Parts: sequence; C-alpha cells; structure tokens
Amino acid sequence: MRLRIHRGTREIGGTCIELESEGARILLDLGLPLNAKDLASTPLPEVEGLSVPSPSLLGIVLSHGHRDHWGLVPKANPTIPLVMGQATESIIRAAADFVPDAVALNASHHLEHRRPIQLGPFTIVPRLVDHSGFDAYAMEISSGGKRVFYSGDLRAHGRKGKLFDALIGDPPRDIDLMLMEGSSLGRLADDATFPSEADLEEAFVTRFEQTVGFALVACSAQNIDRVVTIYRAAKRTGRSLVIDAYAAEVLKATGRDSIPQPAPGWSNLAVYIPQRQRVQLKAKGIAALVDGYRGFRIWPGQLAGSAPRSVMLLRGWMMSDLAQANALSGARVFWSQWDGYLGEGQAGAALKADCERRGIPFETVHTSGHAGPSDLKRLAAAVAAKRLIPIHTFERLRFPDLFSNVELANDGEWIDV
Repeated sequence: MRLRIHRGTREIGGTCIELESEGARILLDLGLPLNAKDLASTPLPEVEGLSVPSPSLLGIVLSHGHRDHWGLVPKANPTIPLVMGQATESIIRAAADFVPDAVALNASHHLEHRRPIQLGPFTIVPRLVDHSGFDAYAMEISSGGKRVFYSGDLRAHGRKGKLFDALIGDPPRDIDLMLMEGSSLGRLADDATFPSEADLEEAFVTRFEQTVGFALVACSAQNIDRVVTIYRAAKRTGRSLVIDAYAAEVLKATGRDSIPQPAPGWSNLAVYIPQRQRVQLKAKGIAALVDGYRGFRIWPGQLAGSAPRSVMLLRGWMMSDLAQANALSGARVFWSQWDGYLGEGQAGAALKADCERRGIPFETVHTSGHAGPSDLKRLAAAVAAKRLIPIHTFERLRFPDLFSNVELANDGEWIDV
C-alpha cells in the first residue's frame, strides 16, 4: 500500500489523501481549500478518475461534514461511490436547501463506529470522534498487511470527549503510518488547553444573565455541540433559544432525539423565519416545511417583547429583521466561531462593524473544534505508529519537537506504507 497527500501537508483545509493497493485506489476526503475564492474556480486534485471515470478509483470516503473536507465533491464524477456517516449525509442534504453552492450528496455506504467496510482490497474501520463537526470519524485503513490511521479532525474537550478517551484507551494497533491533524499548533502554547464546551456553557450563563435584551449568538448551526451548549445555558437562565428554519432542519437531520429541535417534548425553543428565508423557501417550493414547526413559531411582532427572555442563533443578515422589529434594545452579540472569519472581507467582520454602528456590544465566546497539543501528544503516544506524518496544519515543523517518529511529507508525493 502507498499513499499521497494531494493537499494538507502545509495547510489547514482542502484535505485530500489518495491510497493505492493492488491496483485499486480510494480517496480520504476531497475538501475545498479555506482560501478558495469559489467552487467553480477551484481545480480538482490530479487524481485519475476524479473527472473521467476510472475503474481503479473505488470511492471517496468523507471523514465528516465540514466543507474543507468534502467541498470539492460536487465537481467530481458523480458515478464515484461516496462513503460517509449517515448523519453527515442527512445534515449536508438538509443544509443544501439553504446554503449557496451546496449539493445534496448521496452515500453508497455509511460509516458506523467500529464497523468495518470493505472497498476492494481496503478494509476501513471508522472510529467516531469528538469534533465540532457532528458525526466525525477517524479511520484505520488496512491492505496488503499494512495499516494506516487517519485522525481526521478531532478533539478531547467537546461534549463527546469520552470518545477521545475511548480512542486512546483502546487505540488501533500495529499502525505503520499515522496521518495526524495539527490544526491547533501555532494557536495554542504547547502546555495550554482549550476551554471545554462545559466551560463555555458557564461563560454563556454569566453573559446571558448580564444581558438586558436579546442575547444574539453568531455560531454555525452545524456545530451541534455548540448549539447544545447555548441551549443549555439559555434554559438555565430562563430564556428560550430562537432558531431559524435552517438550524431547525440541521438539528432534525442529526436523527438524535437528544438534540434540541422543534419536536414534541422540547421546551424553551422557538423558530423564527426571517423575511429573506421566507422568500428563499417559497422560491425553492419548500415553504411547506415550516408546517412542521407548529407550536414553536415566533412572529416578527413578538420579537421585541420576548427579547429579554430569549437567545437567538444569529447570522449577520438577520440584524435588519431584528432592527425592523425593534428587538435590538439592550441586545448583545456573542461571536462563537473561528476568529479567522472576523478577518477583513469576511462576513464576521461585517457583523462586527454593524454592531459598532448600532452601539451593540460584541464579544467572542468560543473554543476550538480541534485537539490542543497536549491531547495530540496523548493520541500519538497511544497509537505509537511506526511513522507519523503531519496533516491539516500550518505548523508541520513543530511536529518533530512534540512527537516521535515524525516524517515530513510534501503535497503530491507518493509514500510507501
């Protein structure tokens, strides 16, 4: 078996790994680079069979539902089988009705925790992991007596941190080569740790108690851990969580009754459909989906009165709706996603500037979706691979100082396992 990393040896995002054995090949992830201008102008990696069919390319296996790991799939030959978690497929399909350039992907096989999948000569054993992307997997791939372990994206400080403990408590054995992410390197001191989702819950409780009007939280609805954190903090402070149709459909798509959603048995939850979304749903011919929110709807005329007892999942373009409803008196905005999106030209920067113009306090309350250096050390030590190659990192040169048996690779070069 051999492999090559088409993208990821020197950057975060755009991940794509090709494995070859006995004349057959598979891809692990096919991501859109973070610096991509758009999908149309971003070329596919030079992989035989991605554009023109090739019988030797057996499938694309997606570790999770973040676009930097699957975003180029819509450009690939649609006959290539796709493998991903069932909830990942459902969430991507639910989001496709709301997100520009999104595509509803169709999986031929689903990843399940520790249930092997056979693709030609490759045996893939998925391991469910803790990550800000729901239904995320690390993977052990074996063929021809060789074994590769791909960490995917993972962490230990989320609401599923026990999965990380389970992984290092019973790691994959006899790994010849490990591909390990290093997103946090350069963002965090080697001995520092990220706040946990439980820590964030306490921080939100404090902030919500200090907020006179609407508590507006700018976070991704697909960060299910974070939505749960915000919901719990809202409930503890006597507030209801207000979500839009996009968030409602994503939460329902998890397929988990334990996740907050507009369904029987859930309290402290309301669904508001902004004007832009009403137009969008009608244009797509799916306006009827709002019928599923009966009993949960909150209307524009109710926003101002309910604001002191509410938390809303916010996107920047919703501010005009709230202003028109006179619902911004005493409001505070909490940024709860990667601070890179606050950079010049990004949507977060526009929201921050809008808050400044309106005199609305703006504060970051966030934690990373990726493992810190100390947890990566625990993982590398537990797996004890014969060789460890950095991936999904801007700081590959830090790896030899932190881990054993490190081998630096370059994009596009074949590596014998």
